[in-house]
Amino acid sequence: MLVSSFNIKAWLTAVRLRTLPLALSSIGMGGFLAYSVDIFNLKILALCALTTVLLQILSNLANDYGDSQHGADLAGREGPVRTVQSGVISASTMKKAIIIFISLSFLSGVWLLLVAFGRNYLLIGIFLLMGGFAIWASVNYTSGSRPYGYTGFGDLSVLIFFGIVGVMGTFFLHTGLLQWQYLLPSLSCGLFATAVLNINNIRDIHSDKLAGKLSVPVRIGRKKAVIYHWTLLSLGIMSAVIFTLINYQSLYQFFFLLTIPLIMVNGLAISRKTQAMDLDPYLKQMVLSTLLFVITFGLGLILS
Repeated sequence: MLVSSFNIKAWLTAVRLRTLPLALSSIGMGGFLAYSVDIFNLKILALCALTTVLLQILSNLANDYGDSQHGADLAGREGPVRTVQSGVISASTMKKAIIIFISLSFLSGVWLLLVAFGRNYLLIGIFLLMGGFAIWASVNYTSGSRPYGYTGFGDLSVLIFFGIVGVMGTFFLHTGLLQWQYLLPSLSCGLFATAVLNINNIRDIHSDKLAGKLSVPVRIGRKKAVIYHWTLLSLGIMSAVIFTLINYQSLYQFFFLLTIPLIMVNGLAISRKTQAMDLDPYLKQMVLSTLLFVITFGLGLILS
């Protein structure tokens, strides 16, 4: 046990359960794409999901710890209070939890690679390097001496890991194939995930500026950050539309267009709501909209 009095509510807050559906969206997309070419393995999908959830929890815990160490949670932060900053979980205890989830993520990843690749040690080695980088990225977003999230590179990291790596990696683990056209639905997932981060950063723009955290909204200002948000949402939809037109077989493939009203509601809310706490519900709304987008997109593939 990490603490003598285990505070379940505090740890659930630190884990940030509402972020987990977003992490699973890219895995779901990769699974749907694999199923659409008749190469699907439920065990591989389950292990992809497990590894991704562990990495996301690791990232959330490290973010809680890192922001408290670098001052982003102390400088007039208007979003939900972090557990380390509030004192309900000590910094030393959080560091132990981070080490535990690094270990769990690594073990789950190795298990996944052995199931997917057997004794193909070359592919195992390549994916172990990618997994190691994913662990590094999860920990060093706001932790460490030079956290890249404080220099504005968080958006790029989310686009890569929640989009290209998550979707293309899951598809490859099933099929052993790489096809350029699957970059398009990968980008859709990555762009929507980046939009979630952008909402978070717009909400925290004041405290991040005071703490020296140079997120994209801090760098370009709120007005341009809203334009950036609409760009992310629009490109996410366009990528899916282009992929569908290239691979068109039936109208079912456009089922995902039913999620456009939800995505537009999100964009309008970010444009119109200027109070930080008024933006907070739209983090969850965008996460769930992304998950629904993936489900409808996948169902369209299956039904076509």
